[in-house]
Amino acid sequence: MPPDLNRRDLVAGAAAAAALSGPGARAQGRKRPNIVFILADDMGVADISAYGRPDLRTPNIDSLARDGVTLTQAYANSPVCSASRTALITGRYQYRLPVGLEEPIAGTSPATAGLPPEHPTLPSLLKKAGYSATLIGKWHLGALPRYGPLQSGYDHFFGFRGGALDYFSHKGVNDTDDLWDDDRPVHEAGYLTSLLGSKAEHAIDTYAKAKTPFLISLHFNAPHWPWEGPGDAAESARVAGSNLRGWDSGDMKTYRAMLTAMDDQVGRVLAALRRNALEQDTIVVFSSDNGGERFADTWPFNGRKTELLEGGVRVPALIRWPAALPKGRTCEQTAMTMDWLPTLLAAAGAKPDPAYASDGIDLLPALMGKAAPQPRSLFWRYKANRQRAARVGDLKYLKILDNEFLFDVVTDPMERANLKTRRKNDFERIKAAWMAWNGSMLPEIDASFTEGFDGSLMADHIGTPKASTLADPSLPKSP
Repeated sequence: MPPDLNRRDLVAGAAAAAALSGPGARAQGRKRPNIVFILADDMGVADISAYGRPDLRTPNIDSLARDGVTLTQAYANSPVCSASRTALITGRYQYRLPVGLEEPIAGTSPATAGLPPEHPTLPSLLKKAGYSATLIGKWHLGALPRYGPLQSGYDHFFGFRGGALDYFSHKGVNDTDDLWDDDRPVHEAGYLTSLLGSKAEHAIDTYAKAKTPFLISLHFNAPHWPWEGPGDAAESARVAGSNLRGWDSGDMKTYRAMLTAMDDQVGRVLAALRRNALEQDTIVVFSSDNGGERFADTWPFNGRKTELLEGGVRVPALIRWPAALPKGRTCEQTAMTMDWLPTLLAAAGAKPDPAYASDGIDLLPALMGKAAPQPRSLFWRYKANRQRAARVGDLKYLKILDNEFLFDVVTDPMERANLKTRRKNDFERIKAAWMAWNGSMLPEIDASFTEGFDGSLMADHIGTPKASTLADPSLPKSP
């Protein structure tokens, strides 16, 4: 069954909407917007034609750029999945929570097994302002019985709980079924990307009848491995029971087919909004959880998923809100995954929880063109190859193993000219800022991933040695 609203849901939602009109929305003199947040998985920053991909057309995703705002300097909070999703749903650096320290979530202890249900989230905070919320697609923030979308603020869930799912069999990495309707396991036939698009369309139709504001988080599996396009049922059968990563599978043609299929479903969602006369008052966001993997286009950046080079953390970010945002605008504000929570709360007139202050910023003034881009300091760490990074203004400090760098990522997006010696004061200043920031986060734990997904160490991209056993006494020690 699709994620439905029952009579009790509709009555409760309508009552909440009447009682809570949202101070931010009232101040702007407009209706509170619906929100559709579309998240791709492992998509390269240039994998859509709006960002320059030359060999593929993505007209539906591109329409968000044409009719909305394109962020040109958007980052993921992490170069891997569950960590970035922790930041997205909480609006905070993932390193503040044990669940954000581990990839994949191994569930080896209650402390690291999932997102604590008591932690405020984007859906739970919107619910307090009268919204209903549905997650369709990937969760990857902990398993039942303690953890799950319904435990963390969503009213409904249709999708999968693990890190990856076969597009046809709907089996996860352990060759077990992982498709759910709320907290019930289900079996439904269909290509996963199309199935998720269908559920999102149905959810929009259902919410339109309720006449209450809603959040739909549409978190696709695409274009994450396994490498299967809509016509690749035979490939699904070939890899059945084996590791879904498919070390011997995939090609550029298949990858393009996966992206095209996702674009088709984005078009299906946008058509549902138009059909229900919800287009003007609905915010639609499109982004990715981290940088691209094997076949992704990350031009003009180096790096891939699991790396703190720009290609591992730069992501596409498009937002359309016809009632409030200009059309066809580009925004140079440096942004990060955790910014979406304060931005969407502000748009909805919802209040954050003061006990869990966001590390992000409200992007609306910059998106509307009412404020110049504000300088920011952003920080990352990833234990594999002992990676560290900080972007302060246009400068980026990067450390991989024992190799340290300083780049101007605006004038040198490929991160080739190491300014560490030439701009020594800046190098030391930003490195010190990283150390101070890191001291305010939870200590690192042993990495689950020590190599890139293609088996190559991250340092290869800029010529540093393949020495993964070098000690660094300045790194925080594992607890």
